[in-house]
Amino acid sequence: MRFSIFTHAEHKCFRGRLYSYAPYVKEMNLWISHFDEICVLGPVSKKDPASIDSAYTHDNLRFKPIPGLHFKNKKLFSKSVLNSFKVIREIFLEMKKADHIHIRCPGNIGLMACLIQIFFPSKPKTIKYAGNWAPESEQPRSYQFQKWLVSNTFLTRNARVLAYGEWENQSSNVIPFFTASYSEDEKIEIQKEFRPPFKFVFVGSLVDGKRPFFTLDLIKALKNKGFDVELEMYGNGILKVSLEEYIDVNKLEDIVTMQGNQPQETIKKAYLSAHFSILPSKSEGWPKAIAEAMYFGCVPITTGVSCTPWMLDYGERGILIEPDIESAVGRIIGMLKKPELLQSMSEKSKSWSQSYTLEGFDREIEKLL
Repeated sequence: MRFSIFTHAEHKCFRGRLYSYAPYVKEMNLWISHFDEICVLGPVSKKDPASIDSAYTHDNLRFKPIPGLHFKNKKLFSKSVLNSFKVIREIFLEMKKADHIHIRCPGNIGLMACLIQIFFPSKPKTIKYAGNWAPESEQPRSYQFQKWLVSNTFLTRNARVLAYGEWENQSSNVIPFFTASYSEDEKIEIQKEFRPPFKFVFVGSLVDGKRPFFTLDLIKALKNKGFDVELEMYGNGILKVSLEEYIDVNKLEDIVTMQGNQPQETIKKAYLSAHFSILPSKSEGWPKAIAEAMYFGCVPITTGVSCTPWMLDYGERGILIEPDIESAVGRIIGMLKKPELLQSMSEKSKSWSQSYTLEGFDREIEKLL
């Protein structure tokens, strides 16, 4: 059977293998293991794979490069409009050949694929919505449209829409789902001791949506209030230089280190040594950085966006904060004074996250297919 993937994820061809963002590829390798023929449609980059990329593993995989679409970029808008006709054609032709259609949303390629799948009502489909499914959340209109379209049982037929979290009043298309990063044999019995120095990790892109400056402000405020704290920041992005300047100006070099992009094993070691994982995002789908840290007993600190309140059991296995420095610092300080409660939160977070393994994820994929 032919499994056709339609994605906006950027791909790289290197020494006869196809690479993309490692967490995405790790998941896709589970999906494609259930099919004997794979075709991937997505944008291509001329760059070599980076440390955060990994390769698809399948003996019969074909890659069809299509142009990336960037309608928000004024310089690329006209080119994207022209390229969209080629993208539509390639998607349509591949869907005709597919036995199973797999669409990754939200994104411009996913949007095109969601529109074209309307013409293939009888073909089985899985649509992975990797963004924020919260009904009341503020999102771009294109995201809202994609959510409406894939939920519509008349326009999107024979489809399972995989959404993060559990939400009321959803159509029969929508199925609560999850993702996983670690296997059963990576479970480690670890008990965190919540005493100074308190170690925090931030794992994510250094972009405005992840609020890395807010994270630095939190650490600075805790330091100024006399707490012995340390922060390691993993990831790259357009704010990297500005963040480095901020650290220098505010004399935070002794307690904050910028680690850049690192392989999964390095991140895993950081989780094992940290007490807290902090990610005060503006929006999330399934925040892997939080779920992965919880797997190793880190107490998550995050804003209540998307399904994060549900992941943290509404404050029972993590610290939910508002994007306000004064209230967030007060909330964290209150918890730092309760090491026994933090120990309990750590155990609860680890137990919950370790119930979502790669093996379990693979079993759920089998049920869907």
